[in-house]
Amino acid sequence: MLTAGEIAGLLEPYVLTPGALGVDWPEVYEQLAAYLKLILKWNARMNLTAIREPEEIVRRHFGESLFLGAHVGPCRTLLDFGSGGGFPGVPVQLMRPEVQVTLAESHGRKAAFLREVVRELGLRSEVWAGRVEEMPAERKFDVVAMRAVEKMEVAVREGAARTTGRLMVLGMDGGGYSVAGSGFSSVETVDVPGSNAGILLLAQR
Repeated sequence: MLTAGEIAGLLEPYVLTPGALGVDWPEVYEQLAAYLKLILKWNARMNLTAIREPEEIVRRHFGESLFLGAHVGPCRTLLDFGSGGGFPGVPVQLMRPEVQVTLAESHGRKAAFLREVVRELGLRSEVWAGRVEEMPAERKFDVVAMRAVEKMEVAVREGAARTTGRLMVLGMDGGGYSVAGSGFSSVETVDVPGSNAGILLLAQR
């Protein structure tokens, strides 16, 4: 099992951004070590993630999620659309404990895993065990974030309709999705560290 110190070393390239200043990183790394333990335990019984090596889980899932978290900016509420094993929502919640994060996951067993993570780590996150489309129409969020969701183009469209501020998408360059016509005033992409084609798309109202 990786220690908090080993996790810190693996994550260094992802958190060297101005948006990561002021975070209680020693506490975050301790929490991530506990989170990793839960992932490995549950992943032995169900397919939370196809990545099995702890180091790769830390780099790919934790690192990319924290990289997104460093770009969230001012925020009171954040929706993790199609959270799966909790990415990017759980690492973002650890970085930004003051934000109300909603983890939306329609797969029942994955939603149960997320509830255990929230309970074990003492997070304020809400788990929405259903499809985002089933949320009341009036539910909006300052930020909607997503990573590696199914039917990305459809999810991006639905996510755009749910945010009053910013849509954040971790994906691949040339992924075939677009936010054109969704009412955003600015759209930019940032390269994800340690990835050949990974990008973070940032669309701002």
